[in-house]
Amino acid sequence: MAVLLVAGLGLTLTGCSTGSDAPTRMIKKVTDGAEADSGAIKARDVLLVAQPDGSAVLVGTIVNTGDSTDQLLAISVDGIPATLSASPIDLVLDKPAIFAGDSANQSAVIPGLNKSPSSRATIEFTFQNAGAITLDAIVREKSDIYANVGN
Repeated sequence: MAVLLVAGLGLTLTGCSTGSDAPTRMIKKVTDGAEADSGAIKARDVLLVAQPDGSAVLVGTIVNTGDSTDQLLAISVDGIPATLSASPIDLVLDKPAIFAGDSANQSAVIPGLNKSPSSRATIEFTFQNAGAITLDAIVREKSDIYANVGN
């Protein structure tokens, strides 16, 4: 009996829970990147990396999970248009547009943003068919895992 009481007390004091409602199963976000959806279009892990010249580089992924093709027409940050590697960017089912990183297939540079690391900026993605996606993203320093992002 004492063993059951000690085991029960141990679970209560450590906050451990079992089953589908355990706190560790409820974690939704594990990165600094912002996320938002517009229908079948998903923006994931979006953030900016400040560059020494005052510009910023977009990091993140845009994926179309729908059956019909869409296009990313423009990106702006705090009202400043981004310079895109291609425009428009075709968004085909499950072929993501990846900005920055080893598997990048697109790039977006925001000239003259002049935001310091740890500040935030409003990013707007404009699509041909889907509604615009607007999100609040963090600006990261060009160091650590972002040391090779940008120029």
